[in-house]
Amino acid sequence: MFNIDSIKLFATAFKNILMRFDSGIASKYTNSIDQAFNTVLAKGNKTQKFIAKTILKSEMIICVFPVSKVNASGICGVTNPTATNKRIGRERLTLHDAFAEVFLTFAEETIDNGGQRGCEGTLVHESRHAFDFAQAIASFSKSDTDLPFNPTLYELEWEAHKTAGNYMIQVGKPDYLQEGLDLLVLGQLDGKIYVNEKGIKKRLLNSYNLIENEREGPRITEMTGLKMR
Repeated sequence: MFNIDSIKLFATAFKNILMRFDSGIASKYTNSIDQAFNTVLAKGNKTQKFIAKTILKSEMIICVFPVSKVNASGICGVTNPTATNKRIGRERLTLHDAFAEVFLTFAEETIDNGGQRGCEGTLVHESRHAFDFAQAIASFSKSDTDLPFNPTLYELEWEAHKTAGNYMIQVGKPDYLQEGLDLLVLGQLDGKIYVNEKGIKKRLLNSYNLIENEREGPRITEMTGLKMR
């Protein structure tokens, strides 16, 4: 069983060995992201901790760019779809293997302006996307024998928003909860905070023009150009 100091050492060690930061990132950003991983490992739920640990043990690359390039607080995607398609065609990939094909990018301003709360929120949200992309890639490499995992944009954002809401509740600090309420990711009834599914659906409609079972947007294959075996 780890105490918080042991968790920090564990996360940093795996970062240096496996999880890759893009070159040229200022130390204030890498330190903030490392700290965000440590906090998720300490305070996240079972799924959030599993995703964080899996990323730290993988070769997934993490980048930081100005928001003018990212156009969001963070984004996730496939680093090189052509190369990934070649791997899908010749290998049967595990989840660990598949994470090496994925990148996660933070906007500098997410950390500059949002501090650790902003960094953690982006990590939790985007790492859920990274996890789903990795699941899809691994499943595509086995699609000749198993049913592939190929979610829509709606399904990806639904899971990421719910994950972020659950994390805010896990942390339980007033500023985290208030941000969730402001974003409609959380709701409050009789003093109890909960994940606001109606609010999330409203956000997905307003932000992405997505509606469940009606207008769910492209699937991962369409978004990335990835192909199944």
